[in-house]
Amino acid sequence: MELFDLAGKVAVITGSSRGIGKAIAERLAEHGAKVVISSRKAGPCDEVAQAINARHGEGRAIAVPANIAAKDELQRLVDETNAAFGRIDILVCNAATNPYAGPMAGISDEQFGKILQNNVVSNHWLIQMVAPQMLERKDGSVIIVSSIGGLRGNALIGAYNVSKAADMQLARNLAVEWGPSNVRVNCIAPGLVQTDFARYLWENPELLKQVTDPAPLKRIGQPDEIAGAAVYLASPASSYMTGQTLVVDGGITIAW
Repeated sequence: MELFDLAGKVAVITGSSRGIGKAIAERLAEHGAKVVISSRKAGPCDEVAQAINARHGEGRAIAVPANIAAKDELQRLVDETNAAFGRIDILVCNAATNPYAGPMAGISDEQFGKILQNNVVSNHWLIQMVAPQMLERKDGSVIIVSSIGGLRGNALIGAYNVSKAADMQLARNLAVEWGPSNVRVNCIAPGLVQTDFARYLWENPELLKQVTDPAPLKRIGQPDEIAGAAVYLASPASSYMTGQTLVVDGGITIAW
């Protein structure tokens, strides 16, 4: 367990009231971390935090709602975490948006701007708010939840894929900058996972079959199957890994 021991660590996870973010928060807490649950609505955040506290003891989780598109709310997220726990050791940038599906020619400037803002710029904002204390301590792990969409072209979610490719490059750039200070920055690139966010891709049986048939594992992923990758990247087990994108996709990207 020492390789994956997160006792004494504090983790902030955006978009963690449901789906992949919730699963990551639960597993980080299970491995000893104190976790901060954050998404736009307070109620769902409180429910997740209360469930983690009931399982692992009071004080293991707190809820700090924040809209990732609002810089002042992200700063409040950081400030309230520091006030409650005194530090941030792990940052998981999981929250994202995709308000448009279709060819690139049909996307409005507003939709494209929202995708880039929430999926890239907001990650940049939050990472820069958290980084100074990590750099000072010469210890920290930043994890960006990207997507295999950032590795491939797609006629349905092209703009989203552009943002996810940018997240991978953001991780590479920051890994180069901060490696000398022992602050690691990595991405996770999930394939299709059964979350509300991706519902439009899996609730249609024909589309689901089209997406999963080429994959060696022949099925959709579950949120908890992404959480293990986050535990690895947050823990001493990945101490020699930075600037990388860890693909967790049932094998779809290696299939013909």
